[in-house]
Amino acid sequence: MSAYKGEQRRPLLTVQNVSIDYVADRQAPARAVHDVSFTLHEGEVLGLVGESGCGKSTLMLGLMRLLPAAGRIVSGQILLEEQDLLELPEREMADLRWKRIAMIFQGAMNALNPVRTVGDQIAEAIRQHHVIQDGPAINRRVGELLELVGIASARRNQFPHQYSGGMRQRAMIAMALACAPDIVIADEPTTALDVMVQAQILQLLSDLREQLNLSIILVTHDLGIVAELCDSVMVMYGGMTAEYASVDTIFN
Repeated sequence: MSAYKGEQRRPLLTVQNVSIDYVADRQAPARAVHDVSFTLHEGEVLGLVGESGCGKSTLMLGLMRLLPAAGRIVSGQILLEEQDLLELPEREMADLRWKRIAMIFQGAMNALNPVRTVGDQIAEAIRQHHVIQDGPAINRRVGELLELVGIASARRNQFPHQYSGGMRQRAMIAMALACAPDIVIADEPTTALDVMVQAQILQLLSDLREQLNLSIILVTHDLGIVAELCDSVMVMYGGMTAEYASVDTIFN
């Protein structure tokens, strides 16, 4: 764990009293997230932990405004510095995704398109957000991103099935970093990986935080991972905040 000190860093993301419902036809709304608040500082790793179904992934999808059609953010504010993401038109929010806040989705094999090369999928993220338009420059950026996460740039033309599970997860991390965001949400990034590969992925995230001054929200159900990597932790239960404090406070 780094020598991060939250009080010395500027608040980057402030979530205030956010509640999220799922609404089905002819049924009462189901409250998935209830009145959740937290602050993510520059360079901080926040662990978000809780049992399956407690609302962790729903909350993170809400932060990205990527909830399924039945999902509704019914109250609260999500402030990226001084900008309330809930007030942005969808076009502005789409432009902000990946440039300022990106997400490593759960299940790398399902998140990658099996019929397109890994390099092409990373390049698409760069092109769509107009970060770089020149073809050779995009290719160079793809190679740099793969090398950054420990994959030889020569493997950019391979397909996801030609990558191991750990390499696919590394490729997803490279894709999240394609537009140099300030914040990365990692949703269960070590699920279905063996213990050795889990350790490598966690070390990679720690190294990237130090190199790029990333702020990371790490969604997990493993308190051991939180103790190893995170600076602060929020425990969710039944859609609500059960505990929220520094890692030292929680574990001591």
